[in-house]
Amino acid sequence: MNGLATGFDFEPLLELLAMAALLGAGPLLWWHLRQRSAGPAQRLRALTVLTVFLTFDLILFGAFTRLTDSGLGCPDWPGCYGSASPVGARDEIHAAQTAMPTGPVTHGKAWVEMTHRYLAGAVGFLILVLAIQSWRLRRAGHARGEPMPSPWWATLSLVWVLVQGFFGAWTVTMKLFPAIVTGHLLLALGLLMLLAWQAESYAPRPLRWPPALRAGMAAFTLLAILQVALGGWVSTNYAVLACQDFPTCQGQWLPPTDFDHGFTLWRELGRGAHGGYLPFEALTAIHLTHRVGAMIVFAALLAMAFATWRHGAHDPAGESRRWARRLLAVGAWQLVSGLSNVVLGWPLVAAVAHTGGAAALLLICSIVLARLRAGTLTVSLK
Repeated sequence: MNGLATGFDFEPLLELLAMAALLGAGPLLWWHLRQRSAGPAQRLRALTVLTVFLTFDLILFGAFTRLTDSGLGCPDWPGCYGSASPVGARDEIHAAQTAMPTGPVTHGKAWVEMTHRYLAGAVGFLILVLAIQSWRLRRAGHARGEPMPSPWWATLSLVWVLVQGFFGAWTVTMKLFPAIVTGHLLLALGLLMLLAWQAESYAPRPLRWPPALRAGMAAFTLLAILQVALGGWVSTNYAVLACQDFPTCQGQWLPPTDFDHGFTLWRELGRGAHGGYLPFEALTAIHLTHRVGAMIVFAALLAMAFATWRHGAHDPAGESRRWARRLLAVGAWQLVSGLSNVVLGWPLVAAVAHTGGAAALLLICSIVLARLRAGTLTVSLK
């Protein structure tokens, strides 16, 4: 089945969508059986929480795909050499692997890349169902005269995941263009935060902090997002191993750096600001910026956890101190996994764990901010 004007082959796309629906049907059936006797809002919250969990897993698998150099395991999109799976492309993959045994295209990398696409499609399918169910619930609530959660959160999630899909396609077609790959990661983390906020809207659990502490949490969240963006820039430029010692870098406190080339955002992978090869000093600049940012964020996390813990003395339910402990746990996880990446030579387990820690930190921030907003609204209505 070919596009009439562009010559685009829609058959792999349709088969990919069918595979996504098939994979998404399993979690959807599990959700339906477990929540069939629950109320409408509770059912929607359970489906959203399930989607949050699968989105978190997808982020980890996306990190695994990137870190195993499988992002171009199938160098076209949406299929693999025009097929919906590596099975149909085995001859092309075999020829590419024979020509370059350690290159970007191998049978193993092709399966990793296509599995990532299948899982991403399944998450997109669940978000589509979530949006449809949200609008159905809204209409039913209006018919009964009952207030219902806004369906626009689910609609925004659906638009978001479509944009994320375009970035996934550009990641392949633009050959791992660093700005696109980093944007793809940030959109995935943004989707995770958006879905978490959405889940909280279905069953608000207000958290009441003083204005200064609320503002501190918002500022810390912005700081964490900036640091995660720097981390994505390190990873997509393969700058982790520019410094293989700690606390110094290349045996120096201030090794040679090139920030101009390192932070030219719109350039090809491995290329500098003016089109030549990216200097090693540029990788050093990227790495050191992330390292300094990590120190700042870790200090801010400790300050935020301490302030939250102190506020817990006035919180009979102990909720504030639970969040303080979670912040400290994720901070310790990030510290250990980040240092392991440097001193152990970027092992795959530590690298994936570091991405997981970043996702967990932003997830915590999103949930806390949603509950703080619910607490503010509750107070304003009284």
